[in-house]
Amino acid sequence: MTENTPLAQLSAAGVSIWLDDLSRERIVSGGLQTLIDTKNVVGVTTNPTIFAGALSKGEAYVEQVAALAAAGAGVQEAVFEITTDDVRAASDIFRPVYDGTRGVDGRVSIEVEPGLAHDAAGTVAQAQELWAKVDRPNAMIKIPATVEGLDAITATIALGISVNVTLIFSLERHRQVINAYLSGLEKARSAGLDLSTIHSVASFFVSRVDTEINQRLEAIGTDAALALKSKAGVANAQLAYEVFEQAFSSERALGLLQAGANKQRPLWASTGVKDPTLPDTLYVTNLVAPEVVNTMPEKTLEATLDHGVIPADSVTGAYDEANAVLDALANEGVSYVDVTQVLEAEGVAKFIVSWNELLETVSIALDTAKATSGAAL
Repeated sequence: MTENTPLAQLSAAGVSIWLDDLSRERIVSGGLQTLIDTKNVVGVTTNPTIFAGALSKGEAYVEQVAALAAAGAGVQEAVFEITTDDVRAASDIFRPVYDGTRGVDGRVSIEVEPGLAHDAAGTVAQAQELWAKVDRPNAMIKIPATVEGLDAITATIALGISVNVTLIFSLERHRQVINAYLSGLEKARSAGLDLSTIHSVASFFVSRVDTEINQRLEAIGTDAALALKSKAGVANAQLAYEVFEQAFSSERALGLLQAGANKQRPLWASTGVKDPTLPDTLYVTNLVAPEVVNTMPEKTLEATLDHGVIPADSVTGAYDEANAVLDALANEGVSYVDVTQVLEAEGVAKFIVSWNELLETVSIALDTAKATSGAAL
């Protein structure tokens, strides 16, 4: 690991740094290993947007696409093979981290198809398929925190599969996600599974909250409203940590922890700053606390390394102030419930768009490979 850099300080404060990006090029070039060795990166998350971007550029996938085309693979099959190969290879790179942290870190996440976000049974079935195909203990299956997703989380955890719960925006949904996780652990315990092998994170989105609320505050336009801009994302996440603390100090959770279970750690997602007038490390330095994950785009990672000022803890003493921010937003007429519902629906819709872009990219690549092969003959 690195010396006393801001990233090293962040790690020492209890924050696990995961990269919010993955590509075949990062894997084969050694770039992913370099991030582990020099920038304290201990995990990776993926989503349909990330894979769509990776597949649309570079030559790293040409050989595999050609082989899949020659084998007559369809688009869905090709996407499944390509993405699970990347996640498996990345999992192998992170395996020493996984072993060294007893399974806490060294994690690589892959998401179920976003079109299944409202299909609990379909989500569980695909989670099992992805888990079996990747076949690495340090993989995590990403399941969105929709209402239907809650049942899928419980069922998937009950099978002994580690889960990254994504697209959490509200404190109430975070409580429901934790409940779903604990229910899954209880089922797993009843089935005789080793609870210590099951891990989960709850991905709480940050910057998207500010983007949506800032638009509403600008529409209101009063001085009081404008003074609240870009405060909600951090406040909401800080209160999510309070939910985490309360939930895992309950009698129910403590009983599971004593049986070998792991806490479901909060993960700060969407930590890239969208507004260029804001500090580019805003969603890193203001969300430092023990037992959390911050999954960063590389630009945010580099900014933190370059000039991040890392406090020992910027969360647990901030609950009163955070509650005051949410109260002030309500007083200005900003509906927290409506904001978080809109963001969840938009989040699912955006991932579906990215998934369709991924399918289209792979479809074109397969057709090109077939045409090239035919021309060669």
